[in-house]
Amino acid sequence: MAATASIAELNERARDVFRMVVDSYLGTGLPVGSRTISKMGLSLSAASIRNVMQDLEELGLLAAPHTSAGRMPTETGLRLFVDGMMQAAEPSVEERRAIEAGLAEGGPIEEALSAATATLSGLSACAGIVMVPRREPVLRQFGFVPLNDRQALAVLVGQDGSIENRVLDLPRGVTPSMLNEAANFMSARFGGLTLRQAGDLLAREMEQERSTLEGAARELVTRGIAIWSHDADDRPVLIVRGQAHLIDDGTAADLDRVRQLLEQLEGKQEISRLLESALAGSATKIFIGSENKLFSLSGSSVIAAPYRGGDGRVVGVVGVIGPTRLNYARVIPMVDFTAQTLSRLMR
Repeated sequence: MAATASIAELNERARDVFRMVVDSYLGTGLPVGSRTISKMGLSLSAASIRNVMQDLEELGLLAAPHTSAGRMPTETGLRLFVDGMMQAAEPSVEERRAIEAGLAEGGPIEEALSAATATLSGLSACAGIVMVPRREPVLRQFGFVPLNDRQALAVLVGQDGSIENRVLDLPRGVTPSMLNEAANFMSARFGGLTLRQAGDLLAREMEQERSTLEGAARELVTRGIAIWSHDADDRPVLIVRGQAHLIDDGTAADLDRVRQLLEQLEGKQEISRLLESALAGSATKIFIGSENKLFSLSGSSVIAAPYRGGDGRVVGVVGVIGPTRLNYARVIPMVDFTAQTLSRLMR
């Protein structure tokens, strides 16, 4: 049974060969042979390199997918490389500007988070992911726009400028004047409150018969608060962008793995639970392949970094999902910079 080595247990020659194998594999996705390594400026014969690669394989750091093929790093080897040998490259000026530009457009925080995810996906050529902080918008104004005799468009405007529309089934007997009356009542009575606070206040007033609304208008207000509150509870907490990046020329021979990964991305609740483990930390976390059961079949890696709200507490996680052979040295600092930029935005 293969043992697992630490960096300290590898001599300089083994470290050099191992680093070259990993660097080449991460760049091409292909197994690396001794002849390839010998052309990289290492002062060792191909035979000596083969012996070193054999030793690394016995240590569980490299594996040969086929008898006659070269070697590729195992997940254990990738973990050793990421934790102890990788030299991270800071995001370039262009990459920093692209990330900051996506967050500078204003609007609801969900739009900024979606823009950050899309930008990170494009720069990393991975699927971008972000956990949206659970929050309740503070209300500013309500409105009802009649669509027909049975339905109206219920409009909610938040104090942050966000606008949400819902199609609402109307109670019997509602007239256009009742729609205006209900909207004015809700704006005056619930402005400055969250949906939960508005619902609690409405329930108390109804119970104590303190509401000035009667009949259909009263039911209209109740339905309006209920439909928004229900949607807020069911609001997805995970945004995924750039799944198409996971399908490229390099994945043509491994479509089963890609299909498995895309199916896993559809199960957002499972991914959310995975990312929640990064909420407890203050640094970027890297999950490689089967280190997490969710991605054990697809052989994918997750890089996730927490970001903070205005009070300094961690409120969400941003990151990427991609193949285990992704460019960790470039992508990890990119994810970390995105998280830092989001934290500044949330202040």
